[in-house]
Amino acid sequence: MNDPVTPTTPPTPRRKPKPEATTIGNRPLKPATLMMGFGYDPSLSEGSLKPPIFQTSTFAFESAAAGKRHFEGITGKRPGGAEGLVYSRFNGPNQEILEDRLSIWDGAEDALCFSSGMTAICVLMLAYCSAGDVIVHSGPLYAASEGFVAKTLTRFGVTYLDFAAGASRDEIDAVLAQAKDMAAKQGGKVAMVYLESPANPTNALVDVEAVRDARDAVLGKGECPIVIDNTFLGPLWSRPLDHGADIVVYSLTKYVGGHSDLVAGGIAGAKAWLDPVRMLRNTMGGIADPNTSWMLLRSLETVELRMTRAGENAAKVCAFLKGHPKVEGLGYLGMIEDARQKDIFARHCTGAGSTFSVFIKGGEAESFRFLDSLKIAKLAVSLGGTETLASHPAAMTHLSVPDERKAKLGITDNLVRVSIGIEDAEDLIADFDQALAAV
Repeated sequence: MNDPVTPTTPPTPRRKPKPEATTIGNRPLKPATLMMGFGYDPSLSEGSLKPPIFQTSTFAFESAAAGKRHFEGITGKRPGGAEGLVYSRFNGPNQEILEDRLSIWDGAEDALCFSSGMTAICVLMLAYCSAGDVIVHSGPLYAASEGFVAKTLTRFGVTYLDFAAGASRDEIDAVLAQAKDMAAKQGGKVAMVYLESPANPTNALVDVEAVRDARDAVLGKGECPIVIDNTFLGPLWSRPLDHGADIVVYSLTKYVGGHSDLVAGGIAGAKAWLDPVRMLRNTMGGIADPNTSWMLLRSLETVELRMTRAGENAAKVCAFLKGHPKVEGLGYLGMIEDARQKDIFARHCTGAGSTFSVFIKGGEAESFRFLDSLKIAKLAVSLGGTETLASHPAAMTHLSVPDERKAKLGITDNLVRVSIGIEDAEDLIADFDQALAAV
């Protein structure tokens, strides 16, 4: 019996597109077009126009030699990862088509999908952090993200420093220099610079270009990854990888999923940055399941339409709210007054988004009265869906944040976070008007 021969080129995976799928002649196709078919060839799945849901735990290998080669990639004995389908904790057709399409929006080399946004963040941080290391992050962050750094990673010898979202280059330089000294004393390194822009829930922007320049000057070019949570603006209104970030993070539950019917997360960036995260995901699990991945593929087909409509609605609603006597202020990117924030917005953003903060005149009681009086908008803690949602961060999503830190970050008792959906804008204005009348 002849020994098996390792193929010189791996077999064509069932999920991959035809070579001409990304262009028409010399014209590169836009993301909105590629979402209809990129990463999938119907002829390899019985002609099915849409990818089937591959509800399976494992995949049959074409040969023993191929199985060995896939596991060499999975385990890291050979760089490049698996060259075919192995086991659904590692990869699957629906997940890989999804990852191909997610990378398109950010102009990324690679992408990974997860069972939730927080799973993506936790696995990412664990992949890069060791005892003695320091994480530098912007503030505020989503409370669960900040809590994982401050309450969980610190149990394993990881420390952290933070800077305000709108910090200047000099302020960022100073924090990174302090972090470098702290890491040296602890026998570690600066593991990553973790950003959230716009910040949740204040909408404060981080100057990603300044962070990149500071990282390169203080720590060394490419010495540690710059990671950014782009959930509020991505994937349509901001492409942080173009401005100096190395890895972009999403709660795919939000705008990408967009229908408030699934929970998932994702990251995108250069393969070299994502490979350590992929290896840990292979071990821990946390990959998005086939059905959720399939639903996200459905949602990606309309993400540009949904986000565009929601953004237009938000502009109209905020124009109404700006002059209302019971509104103290707005944290809306389309109405920035601070000069530095305006400059960051002009360089980093292509739209103002549809999630913003409204500061009601008064405090918690007045904010609650407003929220309880809404009829169209739903009182719920999420964003980026087809429906309009409103919540009270200080008493809900950020309740676990200490009061002193909430005050420092501007998460006040009169702040209401609003995510505008795709309803009729005039109906939404009427709803906000009557709810404010109850305050």
